[in-house]
Amino acid sequence: MSSFDGFVRPILLFIACLIVILAAPMMVNAAGTPISVYGVWHCGNDYCSWGTVRSVSEFDSKNHWIVDRGDVSALPSVNVVVLSFVNPLKLLNLTNDGTTSQGIPIGMTADIVNYFKAKNIRVMLSIGGITYVNDWNTALATNAKQLGINAAYTAHRLGVGIEIDYEDSKAPNLAGMQEFINAYRAYVYPANGANTLYDPSGVNAAARLTIDLAAGDRWLIALTRKATADWLNTANPVLDYANAMVPSRLPSGAADAESNWQEHVDGKPQYSPPISPLAPAKFTGSLYIVKGSRPLAECVNFLGSLEDTTGDYVYSVPPKVQGATYGMLGYMFWAAECPASRGVCTTPPNDCLGGVGRGATVYTVPVPMQPLRQQ
Repeated sequence: MSSFDGFVRPILLFIACLIVILAAPMMVNAAGTPISVYGVWHCGNDYCSWGTVRSVSEFDSKNHWIVDRGDVSALPSVNVVVLSFVNPLKLLNLTNDGTTSQGIPIGMTADIVNYFKAKNIRVMLSIGGITYVNDWNTALATNAKQLGINAAYTAHRLGVGIEIDYEDSKAPNLAGMQEFINAYRAYVYPANGANTLYDPSGVNAAARLTIDLAAGDRWLIALTRKATADWLNTANPVLDYANAMVPSRLPSGAADAESNWQEHVDGKPQYSPPISPLAPAKFTGSLYIVKGSRPLAECVNFLGSLEDTTGDYVYSVPPKVQGATYGMLGYMFWAAECPASRGVCTTPPNDCLGGVGRGATVYTVPVPMQPLRQQ
């Protein structure tokens, strides 16, 4: 070996090793997909009732962290906000009373919707919640088609999407829900020679129609079975995606949270009838940001939070559905402002800039939300 070889070869070896090290993250993440959905449910200042009209300035003083993550980018902390909740029976009847206008809580005004939309945040209204299970059942049994039409009319009027939060775990009216969905889609997109039940672009805000499912597959079983097989399948979907809701208790750690989401990915073949696997591209995972008397790390401290420690899983979980892509759509957080009468609110000094806001930067969350993967 010449002295030149003895000098050059170590350098070449070092360069080769450096290339491998630098390329390693790209090789590891080659099967993964960046986060698309990064949003928060919003309960207003009266525990999800939205029963009072608020000025934009007062609302901003409590919620500015959502529209500005507090860094030089001036980008918002999320790319979707879901105003929660609309009573489905009042929506069917287009009720006008002291807290409701045309079936919608009077606090869900065009001014509040536009407060978020002005920052390129997608806005949706959630119909239902655990409080309104009986009202969902009554509305679906009374006139599911008209309910779907009223929901679509409202979505067009306010320029928002609609989320279905139907938490009947005993005997959900699946036929009625199918009628609701069909009526909604037909109203948003009348027959045009294409698939009139679904618009994959999401350009029209009112075309975004989603559903909430349980944290895993062991609750809301009948609804999950139907949604996975018929409404969220990658071949011919009619709903954009599902949110795997927060569990009844706080997850003990990343593995605990991921185990719930994995149930959706795996399905339940042992059930009779079985639940099919759900493509990761068809659902988000949900995390608490407040629960009880204090804000959680997920709200105030990204480092070590669940949105931090579950990130690799959300980014790269492999599908069980043939042809589907790796990785879930992203995260939803429960819940902004005041979700419970005996809990802390996400208002200053307990805003969520350090957790949710920081996570938006770390994950390079697209604002506005871009067209979603279809499989």
